[in-house]
Amino acid sequence: MSIATKGGDEGQTSLASGMRVSKADLRVEAYGTVDELNSTLGFARSICTNKEICSAVYEIQNTLFRVGSALATQPGKKKGVSPLSVEDVDKLTDMVHAIEAIDGIVSDWALPGALTESAAFEVARTVCRRAERCIVRLAESGAEIHENALPYINRLSDLIWLFGRQIELEAKVDSRLRDEKKAGPSWSRAW
Repeated sequence: MSIATKGGDEGQTSLASGMRVSKADLRVEAYGTVDELNSTLGFARSICTNKEICSAVYEIQNTLFRVGSALATQPGKKKGVSPLSVEDVDKLTDMVHAIEAIDGIVSDWALPGALTESAAFEVARTVCRRAERCIVRLAESGAEIHENALPYINRLSDLIWLFGRQIELEAKVDSRLRDEKKAGPSWSRAW
């Protein structure tokens, strides 16, 4: 069987249940953006030299397939096993706290582009935030979404941002947007 089924030539695609919807459907946009996030994380992992971060990203990428599956499932159709758990979200939260505890980690805005590796994670972070916005739009449209999808993606963007900061710290690169000379109000680090 070829992947070129021609089934989408008229702008329709199938959800996980087989239900046909527009390729512009909010649900398709949400899981498609999660797929894009997975690809950008794959690129970041491919150039990352920190083995612990690479291992964590590999596991996250596998979980993102479950996030995509949860988003691609037709409303009202339940799968046998919950694709996302509170433990999945908690695992990311624990990683966030562990990296935040590293002495010298940047705790304010960072200017993307200090290193190729960290810049790749910045691109992934922005795609992650876009995926989050897509999921919010889907939920606000009245569509049913998995209860852990949004918390997982929200926590993941924070973690991705911290991966970039950890890489820069280990490389002794300062990407701070502000310092003692450029003071300003404190903002959310991962937007």
